[in-house]
Amino acid sequence: MTTTSLLVIGGTGQISAAVVRQALLDGVAVTVLNRGSTSIRPLPAGVEQLTADVRDEEAVVAALHGRRFDSVADYLTFTPEQLASMLRVVAPLTDQYIFIGSASAYQKPPVSLPITEATPLFNPWWAYSRDKIACERLLRDEHQAGRVQATVVRPSHTYDETHVPLLGGWTTIERMRRGDAIVLHGDGTSMWALTHSTDFARAFVALLGHPDAMGEAFSIMAPEQLTWNMIARDLADAAGAPLHLVHRTTHDITQTVPEWTADLCGDRSHPAVFDTAKIRAIAPDWEARVPFAEGARQIVAWHDADPARRAIDPGVDAAYDRLVSL
Repeated sequence: MTTTSLLVIGGTGQISAAVVRQALLDGVAVTVLNRGSTSIRPLPAGVEQLTADVRDEEAVVAALHGRRFDSVADYLTFTPEQLASMLRVVAPLTDQYIFIGSASAYQKPPVSLPITEATPLFNPWWAYSRDKIACERLLRDEHQAGRVQATVVRPSHTYDETHVPLLGGWTTIERMRRGDAIVLHGDGTSMWALTHSTDFARAFVALLGHPDAMGEAFSIMAPEQLTWNMIARDLADAAGAPLHLVHRTTHDITQTVPEWTADLCGDRSHPAVFDTAKIRAIAPDWEARVPFAEGARQIVAWHDADPARRAIDPGVDAAYDRLVSL
């Protein structure tokens, strides 16, 4: 089966916007369904936009009435209840429903590395991940019952130029430029996987309509081996700033800044080393083209292009001051 038409639920987020652009480049007719609100990632020319609140099932039915798509990629479903609603509408309209899961759903902490698609899904720390796991279970049952042809994609930490991949976002860069310290968990040497959205998108579109993708799950992430110290260094270099690192235990960080608990305990504090053989079997020519050092330069350039993008979060700034002074 070859995909010539794609419906993207979403289409303007960090990941989905890149997929829309790549699918267009590959000659796919792309339609997006979202609320039509203003986005920092405008839709490219040639994309059909349908407007509806995806949480309003009747509105989605009306927007899609009489339509059919080879593939549907859903970036806006996060809970089993939302998934059940979406499947009632789109499953009859497509030959392939692609659910966007999350690599954060993999076992935390992992018992063995590298992480593969066969690694158990278990995350007691993060409700977001547990909901994604529950969605996968529901989708598996629906696929096995023959009510939908499903593919699951599990991205890891995927970013574009708008996203600073450190806790606290852009405020961490402003601290660097002021000469203030930032804090990393542990000793900063645990491994992490960062993937530029354009690299993710080129692997993702290879799954569209592929017969070997049906009923399967795929991890998609760049193979570049990064530590958190390296990530911070690349961002400091891109910002032309000195880097003063302070390391604190995950326990001390979460005790001091409780709102970071789910993100740290449920994801970032665990090593992220992945085996990507499965997606490479579908896309043997795929390779990641944007190393994080280049991605960091894109991030800083985008923020520096508009002062409004460089806002400092006083709460984050104060949290880092507390952690530094421990």
